[in-house]
Amino acid sequence: MEDNKMVSVQYECETDISLELDCEALAKKVAQSVLELENCPYDSQVNLVLTDNSGIHEVNRQFRGIDAPTDVLSFPMIPFETPADYQILDQDESFFDLDTEELLLGDIMISAERVISQAEDYGHSIKREFCFLVAHSMLHLLGYDHMVPEEAAIMEQKQEAALEKLGITR
Repeated sequence: MEDNKMVSVQYECETDISLELDCEALAKKVAQSVLELENCPYDSQVNLVLTDNSGIHEVNRQFRGIDAPTDVLSFPMIPFETPADYQILDQDESFFDLDTEELLLGDIMISAERVISQAEDYGHSIKREFCFLVAHSMLHLLGYDHMVPEEAAIMEQKQEAALEKLGITR
């Protein structure tokens, strides 16, 4: 990704639970780091909603048929056949915002409650957990998955690389 390619994060907080972080700024840094590592050639846009367990539970039930809360949900806009293979975009302008010309990557929803509990469970900071979930979700928006161990290992390596680049370590 060239230095002049940027990502914008449309941030919405629908919970009173505070992570005591600048979630929008942090999410932007992490998203930018992932997109640089994945050589994204476009200015991009991501929507991020910070919610609570009940909010993410409802969306998880509605869209995935899973009647339980989760930590993060990713809703990619682009049906990548191969992760981060941007050739799919050459023939289809519908993945771009007509006003800003940004690539519309999709939506991320994160449960603030799960960020706090998982940070405690894993023994690291709330900042690290939040950033990990953003990096994880960004990779999903770029077509990565973790259904088999090989895919999971690739995602884990890429998540850590994106966070390490920002000095966010375990």
